[in-house]
Amino acid sequence: MANKRLSIRIQLYLKRLLQYFLQGLLVMAPVSITFYVIYSLFNMVDGFLPSIIHSILPKLITKDADGNLQRIPGIGFIVFITLVIIVGRISSSFIVTRLVDILDKVLENTPGIKFIYTSVKDFLEAFAGNKKKFDKPVLVNVDANDVWRVGFITQADGSAFDLIDHIVVYVPHSYAISGITYILPKEKVRIMHNITPAEAMKFTVSGGVSNFVD
Repeated sequence: MANKRLSIRIQLYLKRLLQYFLQGLLVMAPVSITFYVIYSLFNMVDGFLPSIIHSILPKLITKDADGNLQRIPGIGFIVFITLVIIVGRISSSFIVTRLVDILDKVLENTPGIKFIYTSVKDFLEAFAGNKKKFDKPVLVNVDANDVWRVGFITQADGSAFDLIDHIVVYVPHSYAISGITYILPKEKVRIMHNITPAEAMKFTVSGGVSNFVD
């Protein structure tokens, strides 16, 4: 009897430890992963400037005994962010806009480069700028009559495919960066007016775990 009670106590103790571990993991994992991603991006961006300067002017930035470029942490990151802001500011001027349009046409018509350039450009424009695509969250009926998926309208109609009465919708996968593009009849698409694009994306990517309202 005593051994049985001891065994039960040990099981309860181990179960409690497991519960504490999982609870601690839920607290630490999101914070740790977030800071790790930010730290990695910071180091990656911060290393651009010294590498570029060293490739152009090797004597200006030398390497240490271990072969690493000598740099002041944060300077490359600040310069990169400042440069991006300056480019964004001057890109609205008429002359720069014309130059960008010319360069854009050249890159879009250059074999080989065209595929990479247009893919990156369209992907970035889908999330930012004046041509954002993932700004209209919808529910789409693609599997069964009463089964709906969360997606985003990317084209108002399917005229490119001779389907004027259809809508092009991108449906992201949960816990992944992939997704599926559907061309659906308009009656199978419901626009979600009370849900923001960010809330819809967060809900979908999290597998429905995240709430629409925090």
